[in-house]
Amino acid sequence: MSTFDTSLLQFIVCPVSRDTLRYDAEKQELISASAKLAYPIRDGIPILLEEEARAL
Repeated sequence: MSTFDTSLLQFIVCPVSRDTLRYDAEKQELISASAKLAYPIRDGIPILLEEEARAL
């Protein structure tokens, strides 16, 4: 399993809210508090598609 490179957080934003994302290492997700969505990370790659996100 590849790990997510947290330095990418300074460059990527939530595609829905355009707000910053928070990394949840335990669940391997990127969290958008403003959009109330959690985007999965698969093999170290964030899947920033609204239809792939989990509602919080």
